[in-house]
Amino acid sequence: MLDLAGKVVFISGASTGIGAAAARAFAARGSHLVVHYNSSEKEAEAVAAEVRAAGSKSITIGADVRDTSAINAAVAKAVAQMGRIDVLINNAGALVKRAPLETVTDELFDDIININARSVVAFTRAVIPVMRAQGGGNIINVTSVAARHGGGPGALIYAASKGFVSTLTRGMAKELLADKIRVNAVAPGVIMTPFQERFTTPEQLEGFRKTIPMGRIGEPDECSGAFLYLASEQMSGYVTGQIIDVNGGQYMP
Repeated sequence: MLDLAGKVVFISGASTGIGAAAARAFAARGSHLVVHYNSSEKEAEAVAAEVRAAGSKSITIGADVRDTSAINAAVAKAVAQMGRIDVLINNAGALVKRAPLETVTDELFDDIININARSVVAFTRAVIPVMRAQGGGNIINVTSVAARHGGGPGALIYAASKGFVSTLTRGMAKELLADKIRVNAVAPGVIMTPFQERFTTPEQLEGFRKTIPMGRIGEPDECSGAFLYLASEQMSGYVTGQIIDVNGGQYMP
């Protein structure tokens, strides 16, 4: 994957978890990183510092992904400071809270959809003209195993929002081919991140673990290989509109 060296990779939600692990993996291959965060500025700065220690350039940009104007400003700032965006990873997402369908308010519904679904549209819309002017690019969305099976307890709207991302990925892949922009997605399973620590009880995690053929919960680093593969033209130049599942065998499409 020598072709990743020197590429500018913008990762939304890169301060912790899967996004932070991906940032470190790209830095190890010589890529430059835009580390986006919402509220975790300290953690984002720590990730950027690790990227710089690996010999690559890195900046941090804060933006609420529920705010389209903030997303547009974040992309503009990234281009102004880094010169280009070769790879966009739409990783930012949140369950917000677990709630049975009959208790989901309009406000909670909007929050979940805006964070997980509309933000992907907004980031992509902002990046398209940038990549078009460069002669092409690469977009990797982050969906979820929840999009395959409907999600765990109280996570129906989250699962549906990720189903949107999965379908959007396929449509984007076809629509953006003319601009030489490849679009794919990574679908993590149950990965031990701050997401799980916040929203999932130990008992729920154990229940999930029992459904995984590998018999264990995944780690954030175990998703990084899929991102590297999809971002590399050498490795996946003929791959678009695909979803790579990283779930220990929990779901086999």
